[in-house]
Amino acid sequence: MATETSSDSTAELVELEIGPVAHGGHCVARHEGRVIFVRHTLPGERVRARLTDAGETAKFWRADAVEVLEASPDRVESAWPAAGAGGVGGGELAHVSLPAQRAWKAAVLAEQLRRLAKLDLDVPVQAAPGDDERGGLGWRTRIDLVTDAEGRAGMHGFRSHDIHLLDSMPLANEAIAALDLFGRRWSGGARVEAIAPSSGDAPLVLVDGAPFDIGRGRMDGRPNARTAVKEHVQHGDVGYDFRVAGAGFWQVHREAPDLLVAAVLAGLGDVDGAAVLDLYSGAGLFTAPLSDAVGETGEVVSVEGDARAVKDARRNLHDRRNVELHAGDVAQVLTGRIDADSDVVHADAVVLDPPRTGAGRKVVAGITELRPERVVYVACDPAALARDIALFADAGYALADLQAYDLFPMTHHLEAVAVLTR
Repeated sequence: MATETSSDSTAELVELEIGPVAHGGHCVARHEGRVIFVRHTLPGERVRARLTDAGETAKFWRADAVEVLEASPDRVESAWPAAGAGGVGGGELAHVSLPAQRAWKAAVLAEQLRRLAKLDLDVPVQAAPGDDERGGLGWRTRIDLVTDAEGRAGMHGFRSHDIHLLDSMPLANEAIAALDLFGRRWSGGARVEAIAPSSGDAPLVLVDGAPFDIGRGRMDGRPNARTAVKEHVQHGDVGYDFRVAGAGFWQVHREAPDLLVAAVLAGLGDVDGAAVLDLYSGAGLFTAPLSDAVGETGEVVSVEGDARAVKDARRNLHDRRNVELHAGDVAQVLTGRIDADSDVVHADAVVLDPPRTGAGRKVVAGITELRPERVVYVACDPAALARDIALFADAGYALADLQAYDLFPMTHHLEAVAVLTR
């Protein structure tokens, strides 16, 4: 039975029969004709839930299940109780068995494809290597904490600015867990980031973006203090090393870079001698292996809008003669609206890894105007992916393959790699 942890003990309690899962980490229930999105429950359960967003003018209400009256067989003891009802965000499926978590995500992906892309597909969500053995824990190589006025570390509550103090973060990998981030006092009101690089180098800790010497317990004010990490990616017999700013973007799951590089290259097929466009290219995760894949007679054109990531990419790719880097908004680069030299005029294939909001109409139009034979789309949001697949379909591109991966255990998020061809 779940325990009640909501901070608003005066909010109304309702008894609900829980229906299907919905995008966003909750299930759908109905109460007196009104739709309620309920977290911390499972389809088929009967629960007592505390309303968290309710009002006569609201289109729909939200609630947290605080007591389970009839449990689903897929319910397990929470792997992270602090992320339960009324707790922190980032672990909303910790009460669900790992196979059921993946079935949950597959159902959401299928529903979004049906609703937005008019495709009837059931795509299994695959586990990342090692996750079953670890119970879906210890996979995060980066965590982000906040401190209260007294300098104690925690995380924000779900859809809240309230700080919940923590004594551990079960999703963090072993190197981060060994730092004792929760047993020390930081400056009040600070943001604390911890990064454990795949290269095996010591973890990096940043406080409000500045390096912190965890051994000495003080800020590291040296001019040459480390602010970046070295990440290693292995694809077959070839290894790639990347410099990545500590506060910059990198795939969070310890296995994600290797897995996604393999999936992208498999989706592209033989591109020897081809011109490949790499959009939202970040620090060069896909650009470097693409450079090898196209060979000396091919070309990779990389586009990234974040200045910090572009700086890293220039360092990571400086010795690759077949790579051309463009800094700027992806849509503007595709349409040549930044400067004449940024105009992209040809691509045999396109790889894109957009943010959670997806590529959108302008970027899809810019890609399809180039008439590439194949597009490989890496997505972290099934709704945005399904919407963009529909936009590609309108331009004559069909979905040839779709793989889905559980790179965010204990959460509702998933990663997918779609292959589109014309």
